[in-house]
Amino acid sequence: MNFPQTIKERRTIRRFNTTPVAPELVVSLMNNAASLYEAEGTPRWRCLFAGTPESRHRLVESMMAKMKESRFVKLMPTKMIDFFIKRVTDIPAHLIFIAESASDRRHSDENYAAVCSVMQNFQLLGWEHGLGALWDTDPMFQSESFLAEIGLQEGERFAGILHIGYFDKAPRARRRTPAEQKWTAIGEGGKADGLQSERVRISAQSILEVLNDAVWAPNDGLREPWRFIYVTGSEAAAKLSDSSGNASSAFLLIVAKQDADPHKQEEDYAAVCCLIQNVQLLVKSRPWYVRRSIPNWIYDRDQCKPFGILSEERIVALLELGENDRSPHSEPSPPPLLNITHL
Repeated sequence: MNFPQTIKERRTIRRFNTTPVAPELVVSLMNNAASLYEAEGTPRWRCLFAGTPESRHRLVESMMAKMKESRFVKLMPTKMIDFFIKRVTDIPAHLIFIAESASDRRHSDENYAAVCSVMQNFQLLGWEHGLGALWDTDPMFQSESFLAEIGLQEGERFAGILHIGYFDKAPRARRRTPAEQKWTAIGEGGKADGLQSERVRISAQSILEVLNDAVWAPNDGLREPWRFIYVTGSEAAAKLSDSSGNASSAFLLIVAKQDADPHKQEEDYAAVCCLIQNVQLLVKSRPWYVRRSIPNWIYDRDQCKPFGILSEERIVALLELGENDRSPHSEPSPPPLLNITHL
């Protein structure tokens, strides 16, 4: 796959044609999507596939249960409601993603980040096969009947639905904010072109080139809730270097804005996870390695202060980047366990 081109060309699709989506293709793409995810640990998650007319109808009926209770919807003409149900039912296939929760926040985040990353990988791989997707987490659909239909169990977390299918026309591109405008440097100098360190072999400018492709990540309404903190040549960098064991690495903290609305906050976290996954895919075309981690210290506000993390922000992940094909101190982890069942 030409990762830079596919990441920039992919679009959210809202109108699908009637061409069926082969279940065998979905399973193949899911396996490939899972294999492209690399991080610490072995996150646990599962996926449901609704590809038959019967399963799609059951899913849409369960999604509509909460919506039909809305005062606004009750005032809508029956024909309009039926049209909406038919439109969603006619989408050729749906993938429902569920992440396991954990006893601590870090492991829960690892599981959720893995699911979001695999969803992004699936969208990119699907795009290469002419498949479009719509990532849906609308709380209006999350009724008790919907959660029962997907079999959500205690200790699990609904991550989202990918509505998928072939399409006739892709929407036009919408502008992305350059990574330079979301960039903070801690170290020698204050500008990207002035951050060339003898210790760090990868320049900040090279990382910005990758980020300017990575920002073409799916995010609702193009809120672009991310910020990048490049750390080198300081006591803060020494702390990160100590934790990684590689003094020649470049370190990048990926930060997410935390919206007051819990649903938007979750959507924004997912968008940042997709951006991070884009970075990992883009690095594959360069003679670099990238190590993605979620250190325990990011959950301690006092330890985050030296990096300028604001009260309405959180660190999503630490990226360590260096030259050579693989991080010398870290073997690649196995892909997340793939568990896909038919609804």
